[in-house]
Amino acid sequence: MRKKENNYAFIDSQNVNLAIRAQGWKLDWKRFRVYLEEKYGVTKAFLFIGYIKENSSLYTSLQEAGFICIFKPTLEYKDGTTKGNCDAELVLQTMIEYEKFDRSVIVTGDGDFYCLVKYLIEQNKLAVILIPNRLHFSALLKFETVKPFLRFMNDLEFRLSYKKKNPHKDRTL
Repeated sequence: MRKKENNYAFIDSQNVNLAIRAQGWKLDWKRFRVYLEEKYGVTKAFLFIGYIKENSSLYTSLQEAGFICIFKPTLEYKDGTTKGNCDAELVLQTMIEYEKFDRSVIVTGDGDFYCLVKYLIEQNKLAVILIPNRLHFSALLKFETVKPFLRFMNDLEFRLSYKKKNPHKDRTL
């Protein structure tokens, strides 16, 4: 009997959200959490996200779906844009949890995580890097040492896309 893996996922939510939406679909985070558990043996999934007070119901639903949300305070600029880069938090949390997981699943297409990915590969602690968009991700994640770990979300639209419920069709109204 094969021992069940105890893998942890570390998810760059902004990178995932923007990359998936750029492909014309919306990720169903609840289904994504189940996918991570079933496909990669993820027992804990850390989601790094900028905190905006008005999004509290979103954060609650993400937590109910099984994500551990790590919040970063956001800054609102004069032009109306909001910034809450969570890269340092993702790297730090991965290292805090390092002894507790068998292997990690890093979910991002951002090359800022190359040093973390390289280290995890060297320590045999990386399961996969799940890239949200195969057509648009950092060249730093295309090095030969990293390529065997790359997986892509492009082909998961049917399985993981948010499907708006039609109450008339399923008679739940």
